[in-house]
Amino acid sequence: MKNTTLIFALVISMAVSAQSTWKSDGAHSKVGFAITHLMISEVEGHFGDFDITATATDTFEDAKFTVDITTTSIDTDNSRRDDHLRSDDFFAAETYPSITFKSTGYEKTGDKTFTLTGDLTMHGVTKPVTLEGKVNGVITDQRSQKLKAGLKITGTVNRLEFGVGGDTPTLGDEVDLTINLEMAQQ
Repeated sequence: MKNTTLIFALVISMAVSAQSTWKSDGAHSKVGFAITHLMISEVEGHFGDFDITATATDTFEDAKFTVDITTTSIDTDNSRRDDHLRSDDFFAAETYPSITFKSTGYEKTGDKTFTLTGDLTMHGVTKPVTLEGKVNGVITDQRSQKLKAGLKITGTVNRLEFGVGGDTPTLGDEVDLTINLEMAQQ
């Protein structure tokens, strides 16, 4: 019985130690979004200042993600529109300087795909969301000799559920999210 307990403890400690921290590489990652405008076209944008951390194995199974996005870093390639999006009409960036996400669940859906559930907080409102993810690959970087991973995470949120933009008839309610990540193992 002692040998079984020892083996069980060893297996558990190996599984825990197999998890490591991964950080997003801002120069090779992008947090983007798209929304319908006038019901006929799509406007895209991104946030330039963000921090994404994951606790994961080398294959990103059972990954746990935390995301912190600086609201004022919104960029749609139009400074006038960006200023309006930072205003109280939309993100109220002075009052709500961050958009955050903390994962609460992970489900492997394929060889390299997964579903990520978690709590998204935007404009002072927290709601559960479900995102789809794909691990594009994991390699050893020749320069740093650290493991690097490429991932893509996508999903759709309803901006009205978070109180962003109010009932603006020129905008669609749904916002498509696309996060392209290059992450380095710490």
